[in-house]
Amino acid sequence: MPRNWTFFAVLALIVAFSAATLLPAAAEVSTRELAAQSRPRITIHPRRIHPGPNSKRYCRSWLAKEYRVSGPVIVPQMHCWWY
Repeated sequence: MPRNWTFFAVLALIVAFSAATLLPAAAEVSTRELAAQSRPRITIHPRRIHPGPNSKRYCRSWLAKEYRVSGPVIVPQMHCWWY
């Protein structure tokens, strides 16, 4: 009789371990697919100037060093204009 209990205990551990390792990976994939489907479209309207209907928004981005209490940190910076 103890042999049957050992078999079922080992089987339960294997099932629990495989479920614990497979479920987070499956949840991550479904979250990525959901995020890719529900991206909103953003419309940007200028505040001060009124560009023509064929105007485009150009942006320049770079990395800059900022000094903080914890030490220097590299942060992204961006400057945009209408042309």
